[in-house]
Amino acid sequence: MNGLHLSAELHACAGPARWMTDARHLREAAVQAVAEAGLQAVGAVFHQFPGRTPDEPGGVTGVVLLAESHLALHTWPELATVTLDVYVCNRSGDHSDRARQVMAVMQALFQPGRTEQREVIRGAVVPGPAPR
Repeated sequence: MNGLHLSAELHACAGPARWMTDARHLREAAVQAVAEAGLQAVGAVFHQFPGRTPDEPGGVTGVVLLAESHLALHTWPELATVTLDVYVCNRSGDHSDRARQVMAVMQALFQPGRTEQREVIRGAVVPGPAPR
């Protein structure tokens, strides 16, 4: 269960509008980013929200379920904002570089003007007896 959990808020996104509003294109890009990082997608669900008006498309919520954990994202085109979450874990190896690669590829799609990002190391083994 040891792993790296990355989360980011992307603000003032200036990338092509399709990344904020087209669930099909965003799903394809996310699955490709995962594969190129050497991770295994076992499923993907992306939902397109309706816009507030017919001329204003809504955002997208999506998740790529990984054998190693997940990639999740949410877009708010009306705010030019995206949240990203990448968690990659593996008992037998450190896949931190793969998690960082997925995060970097996804961020590049949106071309944020400002990014807030955090890293959390999860599942560090603490010596001692196993919990009951």
